[in-house]
Amino acid sequence: MTGHMRSAALASALMVTAFPPQPALAAAGGVSFWLPGIFGSFAAVPVTPGWAYSTIYIHLSDKAGTGQNFVTSGGIPGSVTAGLNAHADVLAMGITYTSPTPVLGGQAGFSVLTAPGNIAAGIDATLTGPRGNTISGSATDNRTTLTDVFYQGTLKWNQGVHNELIYITGNIPSGTYDSSRLANLSFGFPAIDAGAGYTYLDPKTGHEFSVVGGLTYSFMNGALQYQNGIDFHLDWAASQFVSKNVHVGLAGYYFQQITDDSGPGAKLGGFRGMSVGIGPQIGFMIPMSDDYQGYLNIRGYKDLETENRPNSWSTWVTFSVSPGARAAAATKPIVRKY
Repeated sequence: MTGHMRSAALASALMVTAFPPQPALAAAGGVSFWLPGIFGSFAAVPVTPGWAYSTIYIHLSDKAGTGQNFVTSGGIPGSVTAGLNAHADVLAMGITYTSPTPVLGGQAGFSVLTAPGNIAAGIDATLTGPRGNTISGSATDNRTTLTDVFYQGTLKWNQGVHNELIYITGNIPSGTYDSSRLANLSFGFPAIDAGAGYTYLDPKTGHEFSVVGGLTYSFMNGALQYQNGIDFHLDWAASQFVSKNVHVGLAGYYFQQITDDSGPGAKLGGFRGMSVGIGPQIGFMIPMSDDYQGYLNIRGYKDLETENRPNSWSTWVTFSVSPGARAAAATKPIVRKY
């Protein structure tokens, strides 16, 4: 999990005849509750029980050319905008507790995090519809604010080189959402996401592969009377240990909205979006003491193909501190019970 970037809020709209019809971007401002690429390597691998701390720096850049339209409030309910440039820098900080007591034969964990950050958005060729007014030109917004509070619960199982995961995650609105602003790091609505994953990890060969898929359900944005459709997402990562403490590889994602946007504010249709991205990664295991270990991961993503969403690239730098593996526990992996 991590913080999520909201480049612009969505409102009800009508397409005016001053511009020829163009594809509209999916969901609120063309981005979703789920930020593709959240899950990476070792996603389903059980860990040593206890408290862990993680910090994640994320830089995200979105761009939609003037040939693509999206809808945004920006203080003008019901506006249609051609063109978007946005970027966000956030520093997510969270804690995780992993229980030593088995649950359904697996390992249970719970995480909470939030992220302060800066977001800037610029738009041009703005058109308004509901009241018949027309505005042309450009607008920008820059804001340092706070994301929502995010939570995640997990269950993990281990069977030798095979590891399984189920999870549920969602957000608690932080109250920093402002429907009159272009720049928001919070959503203005709650959402919930659930899914499952698998990791293959062979310590002898150093091979690792992880894949996690899930579905997102977003509730109504009351300020805009707009509800995003259900999203399907798949994150994957593959890596090879090149030494005892260093692994390198690739990571990627596939995102597809599978139901239409809805609500009184959804005047321009369903706007189902899709994106496929990939990029490199490198990770470092960092011995810190007899009781704790660190992990540093650096990865980046670039969209290879998008439909009804901005073209994005992102950089992720994750550093975590967790309890070190105990020698006795290493010989007794958690095994699924039937």
